[in-house]
Amino acid sequence: MSSILSVAGVEIRRFLRDKSNIFFVFIFPLLLIMLLGSQFGAGSGQAHVSLAGGSGTALEAKIAGQLAADGLRVTSGRPDAVRAELSRGRTDVGVFISDAAASAFEAGQPADIEVVVSSQSGAQAALAWVRASVQAVATEQRQRAVLENAGVGGDKAAEALKQARESVQLPRIEIIDTGNVSQQFTGLGQFDLGAAQQLLLFVFLSSLTGSATLIQARRLGVIARVMAAPVSSGRVIAGQALGRFGIAVVQGGYIMLGTALLFGVDWGNPLLAGLILAVFSAVAAAAAMVIGSILDNDAAASGIGVGIGLVLAGLGGSMVPPEFFSATLQAVSRATPHRWAYDAFAEIQRHDGGLVDILPQLGVLAAMAAGLLVLGALLLRRSLSRAL
Repeated sequence: MSSILSVAGVEIRRFLRDKSNIFFVFIFPLLLIMLLGSQFGAGSGQAHVSLAGGSGTALEAKIAGQLAADGLRVTSGRPDAVRAELSRGRTDVGVFISDAAASAFEAGQPADIEVVVSSQSGAQAALAWVRASVQAVATEQRQRAVLENAGVGGDKAAEALKQARESVQLPRIEIIDTGNVSQQFTGLGQFDLGAAQQLLLFVFLSSLTGSATLIQARRLGVIARVMAAPVSSGRVIAGQALGRFGIAVVQGGYIMLGTALLFGVDWGNPLLAGLILAVFSAVAAAAAMVIGSILDNDAAASGIGVGIGLVLAGLGGSMVPPEFFSATLQAVSRATPHRWAYDAFAEIQRHDGGLVDILPQLGVLAAMAAGLLVLGALLLRRSLSRAL
């Protein structure tokens, strides 16, 4: 057993000796997950409203507070800057508060504000939210004016309205999308989907490109020197497989831990998530052994590994969620390990699935790993006698 661990340790050290591997294994995945989550994640669709004018006035504070309470992202700026943002599509709705409107609001009079909508696809929906928020502010102002006209002091009127809001249960409308695709992504955090996809992409891709170290070990005579010692070919093959498995698991575990700490990604049950990662890493390690045993050129192995890794990732849902695939492409994606691992992660992340729920996916991944491992071992045994 010690000889197997020694061979695996050598492979891991040789892989990490290449500084570019450190960047693509540990740094680039987190950067890509952050980019994808900020652009396309669940929270990226939040409506953006920019306020212009009325800085420090009661009207500006009331509208900004109500918009934020209603779940909209609110920023402030100069009128010309807000108009520039609208023209460039960087904000959905612009609300312009004039000095006259601010003064009228403080005097309890009707205040006219200007609302400008951008040409973005979601701007009309944001406009509806802005109208509702402004209407809520106007209603509160009218209620306070009625109380003050009835002889209630300003402070007492404000306190009475506050108590009324706390004691009355307002009607609540909940919109549920019955579409299958929408329901599939219900409850996902902003970075959850992208983290699972990029985990599968990079673990498999790094393993395949790492097959070049196996070719280098054959060319440089590293394997031959190991076998000159009292170490059987079976142990050498097992050590090679374990080394690649260790690289995949370490990278996957790092991505899981890093995204959980930095982006709050919910991976579901950590033990089940680790089990899915381990089985998928076994598939990736076995596939790397196959490529490293068939080819004799390490540069070609890296290029082919990148090509195969990207194609399988695309077909398996690591670039576009497979829920958007056609029926034919859905069937094709089942031939990739990425799709089975994607479904397993989706089960524990979105539906709180248990071990029984992901047993089919784990079984398919285990079968893929066993088949590729046997094939890789046979090819590696034959390649040891082939001149490079």
